[in-house]
Amino acid sequence: MDDVRILLEGNPRTVDFCPVSARVERAGKELESCELLDVAAGRPVPFQVEPAAGGSAVHWLVDSLAPGQRREYLLREAAGQAPGPQVRLEADEDNVAVLIGDELFTRYLYGGDVPKPCLYPLIGPFGSGVTRAYPQEEVEDDSTDHIHHRSLYVAWGDVNGSDNWGEHKGSGTMAHRYFETVESGPVFGRLVSLNDWLDAAGNRLMQDRLEYRFYNVPASFRLLDVDVTFYASDGEVTFGDTKEGGILSVRVASSMEVERTGRIENAVGGVNEKETWGKRASWCGYSGMVGDHEVGIAVFDHPSNLRYPTYWHVRNYGLMTANPFGLSFFVDKNADGSYVLPAGGRLRFRYRVCVHAGDAAAGRVGDRYLNWTFPPTATVQD
Repeated sequence: MDDVRILLEGNPRTVDFCPVSARVERAGKELESCELLDVAAGRPVPFQVEPAAGGSAVHWLVDSLAPGQRREYLLREAAGQAPGPQVRLEADEDNVAVLIGDELFTRYLYGGDVPKPCLYPLIGPFGSGVTRAYPQEEVEDDSTDHIHHRSLYVAWGDVNGSDNWGEHKGSGTMAHRYFETVESGPVFGRLVSLNDWLDAAGNRLMQDRLEYRFYNVPASFRLLDVDVTFYASDGEVTFGDTKEGGILSVRVASSMEVERTGRIENAVGGVNEKETWGKRASWCGYSGMVGDHEVGIAVFDHPSNLRYPTYWHVRNYGLMTANPFGLSFFVDKNADGSYVLPAGGRLRFRYRVCVHAGDAAAGRVGDRYLNWTFPPTATVQD
């Protein structure tokens, strides 16, 4: 195969361990025996390939790039052995474990008596969980309110009138159908799950395709992408106007609640519930102490999402959700934030989650958000 030259141009800020990609006019089979050489460093870097229109998408992590800096890569035939997966997904009968290196990062829980899939635990940079244990586990001094706040999850409180947010008599559920993909890799692990949304009587309301990407970044922070598409598979779907829901929701560790050691902060500088609840922002974060260390978790809203920047249903007691539909609660009681997805239609939302040390400033949350929405630009010279 002829060498493929890729030029990467930095953006106006410092980049570190940022996922980037380039589309090349080569089939994935052609790239199996290749390496991606960082020309200046004189060493290959791990990369991962996905099918793409007209060829393949090549993904890698750029470890450091100064503002405006350029870097050259060569995609070329290699004599050496390709690196093995650094993000491993190990499936069991009711969960999928995600290991980065040899360390557990999280588990995707979907079987048994779980009424909706969730990620738990979510291990932070100092080896402790940044999301609440309850109701998955019983932990001393844990908050036990709102049993339906399951670590990190997707849910909504009014789907054609069905409550698929709460967990009480009369609530709906989300039932796992099958995995489209469970993929380990040197750059990311990828999990794609398909689920049925059911009302309390077991009637199907709609379906979703839920995709997670877990990146091979250093243990000092963690990155994962959440990509969910809703399908109106069984007729028209109305997402009702309610504060009871979040397309992506997090319940932080109890010690991180604002009443204990925590702090909420959003992209426009709002602090804690009074300044962030019902407000629009491109990202929102929660930080606080877990054990002897300050840690944080932030959720990024993608510009392609409906009603970007989203509204946030975020509480001092530890809940943080991206909620684009609850306008009558957030804006004006006469507003109607409901959304009708026509029969056969689809609605997609994309988010990135960053788990970091320190508060939002120490975790460089603002820069990491912009490096997601305006990543370094890759130009292929084939």
